[in-house]
Amino acid sequence: MIHDMMPGTEEQLQKEMTSAYVGIDPTADSLHIGHLVSVMMLKHLQRAGHRPIALVGGATGMIGDPSMKSAERNLLDEATLRHNQDSIKKQLSKFLDFDSDAPNAAKLVNNYDWMKDISFLEFIRDIGKCITVNYMMAKDSVKKRFSGEGDGMSFTEFTYQLVQGFDFLHLYQTMNCKVQLGGADQWGNITTGTELIRRKLGSEAEAFAITCPLITKADGTKFG
Repeated sequence: MIHDMMPGTEEQLQKEMTSAYVGIDPTADSLHIGHLVSVMMLKHLQRAGHRPIALVGGATGMIGDPSMKSAERNLLDEATLRHNQDSIKKQLSKFLDFDSDAPNAAKLVNNYDWMKDISFLEFIRDIGKCITVNYMMAKDSVKKRFSGEGDGMSFTEFTYQLVQGFDFLHLYQTMNCKVQLGGADQWGNITTGTELIRRKLGSEAEAFAITCPLITKADGTKFG
């Protein structure tokens, strides 16, 4: 089930109960087959005594992830996002224990809750200056779109990896979340997060990444 893992991740999981999160895009009011592997990873983590966090991307869902996509998406309004979040939680609670008093009970969070109050100036000053454009341009999801796949890339989508990185930083600081999980196409976004944590909080702040293989259709494209 593991496609890639950052060095030190296994040692971290063996050392203590660790919080780990998966980001779920709330563009629909149901999970789909493509989500299955990352939900299974959260389930495995909880069974092993760790704490799973399901992050519903209310804010990132408004931007759109450029990974494996050649076109921009339509933006959703807040009421639709909230409805989708509630529906997704109902489905997740069939697999994850959200309600017990166990120390590793799962948590559901929505990044819209902490992103909605941040001003553009705050974000580009406090987060934007930590990661260079050179670093962001080197990511596969960005390179493909710059080399002529699709219709290019808007500034909105270019900033996606920074916004996702900021989620990881926020969860690290507020919930001591040290691991992010995701599909193989998320490696670039997740490692931007680990890099942001290191640059913002210093080299002793350790954050880790695990990705799983994508479920693909017969033509090799991602199952959505």
